[in-house]
Amino acid sequence: MEPLNDTNSQPSTRRSFLKSGTALSAGIAASAMIIPAVHSEEAAPPSSLQPLRLALVGAGGRGTGAINDSLTINEGVQLVAIADMNEGTPDAVRKSLGMRHPEKVNVPDANLHVGLDSYKRILDNKDVDVVLMTTPPGFRPYYVRDAVDAGKHVFAEKPTCVDPAGYKLCLETHAKAVANGTAIVTGTQYRRQTSFVEAMKRIHDGAIGDIICATSRYCSNGIWYKNRKPNVSDAEYQIDNWMHFVWIGGDQIVEQAVHNIDAMNWLMGGPPETAYGCGGRFTRPDDSEMWDNMHIDYMYPGGRLLSFKCQQIPGSESKNGSEVYGSNGSATIGSFSNPCEIRDKTGNVVWSIKGDINAAYQQEHKELVDSIRAGSPIVELIQTAQSSLTAVMGRMAAYTGRQVSWDFLTNESKLDLFPKELTIESSLPKPEYAVPGKTKLV
Repeated sequence: MEPLNDTNSQPSTRRSFLKSGTALSAGIAASAMIIPAVHSEEAAPPSSLQPLRLALVGAGGRGTGAINDSLTINEGVQLVAIADMNEGTPDAVRKSLGMRHPEKVNVPDANLHVGLDSYKRILDNKDVDVVLMTTPPGFRPYYVRDAVDAGKHVFAEKPTCVDPAGYKLCLETHAKAVANGTAIVTGTQYRRQTSFVEAMKRIHDGAIGDIICATSRYCSNGIWYKNRKPNVSDAEYQIDNWMHFVWIGGDQIVEQAVHNIDAMNWLMGGPPETAYGCGGRFTRPDDSEMWDNMHIDYMYPGGRLLSFKCQQIPGSESKNGSEVYGSNGSATIGSFSNPCEIRDKTGNVVWSIKGDINAAYQQEHKELVDSIRAGSPIVELIQTAQSSLTAVMGRMAAYTGRQVSWDFLTNESKLDLFPKELTIESSLPKPEYAVPGKTKLV
């Protein structure tokens, strides 16, 4: 089966570098243009809206949250189909959402689909306009490609890839979506959070001078794990317990910490040039491939260093957020709903704004729907694929103990983690966690 990125002689300042946009990878800058979002006040009034019919692929907690956000903030939309791996989940989600949004949920039994191929039934449905792709990350490059091929608009959760092969597929899909006029909005909600948008604008306009370096942390206490049930295949077990297997989850730095990495790429104007890192595992279950901590030094163009750390260790102190240091001050980029602030050279706070992450979760769905209705679909797969690959670069550097370059990842790496000819009955290689010096850079 088919599976379920006149010349001025004076040196440029870091600030002018950010404004020039030259940090985008060579060869894709032209196709990386993000079509501007069309805000709600420019959209048609509710009385004149043609219904947009939504479908959900991957009805777990994140998927249910995403479709609830879309139904909550958008008028003139209906949920018409649901697909998931697990028997009973689509019907349970239909009932739950039907109680919250009785006038916006209209899913007949024939549009409830289960199994590894169930997403194809969604894409075959001519009544579906927009597909929310919220499956485990390993499937995402293939599913989003197939959705664009089917002429569907897409909301794709982050990350959009877990290896260089998936990244390259994302670049192809982005270009195809632009050519076809199909929207792709991704689940990088900080890009729509007012506090982040305002802070980034001020920093890019020179509020702290030239950016010199930054630190970013995504450190938490732990993550879920599911014991293997009797008489299940390798594929069924690993898909159900997807967080713990790199081919489908990407490890914590890719699956979860990519939010902060995306914000730092936004800050720096594009992806880094190199990554070098370390880490390890102390608390993971024996068959988990995940590490539980990584520390990566990312070097961005212009000699700007990002010190990045993520961990999931029970009993440890949680710390999440970013600090930016400039030639004339510093800034805090607060995670979740924590505030963002800018300080002068003496450390005095000169500007501050509160965050509202719940509003950002909903805003990404509103901008998706508004852009479709306005005939100016947002296509932003490349920016999220770049951030996803930046996280992959950090993982590969830590796993191998080698410095890894963006050029190597995008032009030389052959890493392709997705199992070939995957079925729910597939046998998969025995789980094996990476060991620096032993694990090879591919």
